[in-house]
Amino acid sequence: MTLENDRLITVAIHTYDKAIELKSILEREGVAVVLQNVNLSTPTVSPGVRMRIHESDLPQALRIIENTEIFVPTTSFTSDTTSSATTILVPVDFSSHSMNACRLAFNIASRHSSRIIFLHSFVPPERFNLQLSASLSFTSTSVPTDKEELIDSELYRNAKRALDEFLSKIRQLIKNGELPPVSFTGEVVAGVPEDAILDFSKNRKPTLIVMGTRGILTKERELIGSVTAEVLDSCRQPVLTLPSDSSLSSLDNIKDVVLLCDLDQNDMLALEGLSRLVGNQQLSIHLIQLTGRRLHEAASKVEIDMMLQYCRSHYPTYDFSMDTVEMTHALEYFKHLEANNQVSLIVVPSRKKTLLSRLFNPSLAHKLLFRADVPLMAIPV
Repeated sequence: MTLENDRLITVAIHTYDKAIELKSILEREGVAVVLQNVNLSTPTVSPGVRMRIHESDLPQALRIIENTEIFVPTTSFTSDTTSSATTILVPVDFSSHSMNACRLAFNIASRHSSRIIFLHSFVPPERFNLQLSASLSFTSTSVPTDKEELIDSELYRNAKRALDEFLSKIRQLIKNGELPPVSFTGEVVAGVPEDAILDFSKNRKPTLIVMGTRGILTKERELIGSVTAEVLDSCRQPVLTLPSDSSLSSLDNIKDVVLLCDLDQNDMLALEGLSRLVGNQQLSIHLIQLTGRRLHEAASKVEIDMMLQYCRSHYPTYDFSMDTVEMTHALEYFKHLEANNQVSLIVVPSRKKTLLSRLFNPSLAHKLLFRADVPLMAIPV
């Protein structure tokens, strides 16, 4: 459509004050606005102000007007903890896999009427050397000692600036219709990323944490020190991980689910957690009982039949099947499913473990994170 043929249309009629406010927001987002029917001598008593825009700008303008709270700049990264909306936490480092997680998180938040908090952490270099400096010298270090000093630091300002730019990209994607309109905020904290995520989840208790991960070849070079693995092992909120190579951006695309089970009440908790996430959409769920040393013995046919009967009666929209797999063959089994496109999500019940247990016997979710390029959901039980 040429500019000559791009006619002006009325998008809304508001009071003068409201029209001026919306005009400012729209023009800040690149949408030209013309106001009409304004009584210039006494504008505040005008019965109504007609807001007119170019017809080609209508889709963007409607998305902005219907979600003005998203496009109003904020001067604070502090979230409204009194909001009744559920919260989805998305840790970000501004990489491509962070953006993949962002897209999926927005789809989930839109479906569940949740809001999103982006969390970015930075580590002041002084903190790495604090113990060493203290042991070698009695002089004071330059580590920030309070919140005001930390906020004044250059690292904090750089991190906040990077988060500002990231949030601007998110607003642009919403304006373009590439992301659903979901309320979101961002926070910058100082600390090791995994500690920052765990502290946030402990204090704020998000309903879900969505984390992007690197591809399997990169992850295999990072078997020690993975932020995502630490969160999977320690967090007591549901965690959904999304590999960088995954194309999953919507819950609607989840069709085949593998759920690890022990044939006990924890399986019911994991199933309920999955059901809360995806709802009643059609799913094929393959229940896998891992057997072997230090694990349960293989289930009998009676136990399997009872489990399947319970699942089918309580979740009629899901198609259930069940199998047993030796623990020593578990990773090969999942690789086979992945190679044959037979799984779009792995669900793992996550039990609380001690520090020593996490060090010497990492969870299966931890192991699968490094060996399978499939979205994985750990549900605490």
